[in-house]
Amino acid sequence: MGRNRSQSEPQASHWRWRRSTSPNVENIGETPFGLFDFIIRASGWHQLGLALLSGLTFATAVVPLELQRRIINDTLRSHSARDIATLAGIYVAIALAGGVIKLIMNLYRSWVGESAVLHLRSSLLADLVELETEHQPMRDGIKVSLIMDEADPIGGFVGSCISEPLLQGGILVSVFGYLIHLQPLLASVTLLVFSPQLVFVPLMQQAINRRVSARIGALRQISIGIMGGYRHNSSPSLRESALVEIVFSLNMGVYKLKFSMNFLMNFMHQLGICAILTIGGYWVIHGKTEVGTIVAFLSGLNQINDPWGDLVNWFRDLQVTQTKYRRIVGAVLDLQAKGA
Repeated sequence: MGRNRSQSEPQASHWRWRRSTSPNVENIGETPFGLFDFIIRASGWHQLGLALLSGLTFATAVVPLELQRRIINDTLRSHSARDIATLAGIYVAIALAGGVIKLIMNLYRSWVGESAVLHLRSSLLADLVELETEHQPMRDGIKVSLIMDEADPIGGFVGSCISEPLLQGGILVSVFGYLIHLQPLLASVTLLVFSPQLVFVPLMQQAINRRVSARIGALRQISIGIMGGYRHNSSPSLRESALVEIVFSLNMGVYKLKFSMNFLMNFMHQLGICAILTIGGYWVIHGKTEVGTIVAFLSGLNQINDPWGDLVNWFRDLQVTQTKYRRIVGAVLDLQAKGA
């Protein structure tokens, strides 16, 4: 049986969920109850290090945009090869520095994520391995699913849980701020094109979350059936075969929603490019802006599109990971209650 934990540790909302999940909620043992409790325990100060690397990365995001604008404008106006070469050299140096920082950050993230997987599996082993319950094949199936399969995606999310939104959000804010500085009206058009995503992305993500949760439950039932079948030297039952079909349908539902969301986001991006070229081209013809500004806007739109997509993916991963972790904790509490 795992060690007792104080009932005062979780937040109030977590406590209400714990009470509805199991009557013996204080005996969760080595496995932290909440996802962010687990993140703090598994990664601790490493999240601060990743946050600092994220800050250095997005700090270099705006500089290439300004250098592109100046190179284009100097090419059209001054025709100074020396000035263009100097700006190009600075551009290469900034790009190289940003790439090296991002490489270090990605490797650090991977190490933090794998360390979190190790921590979660060790916690689950400590809480579950010595439990002896009735219907042991069914319980063993759940244990196998928890320790071998469900720990990986949760641990992987730990590496990017703070650094990813900080990095991508920082890029969005800094690039949008630069575009507003260059041309406020054109920046407003760009923002308007992205605004519909604030509506359809959360709605579609909620639908994905429901399917992911149902998929986890179906996979656990398959594991239970397989363990029971092997113990009795029999083949998988019709029930397991039906569950496999259900998992297939749920996976396809997730893919349809995910790729439909990507399609809509890409379409919004192309509309943004069209708006910049149309409005910006009209202003260049009438001398209201420079060609370099339009080039900077097009490049900036690409730099906005990628971090926005990454933020959507992070939000998706957060929702899915919270769902998965709640199901893991619920399974641990259920096994402990039945093994008491």
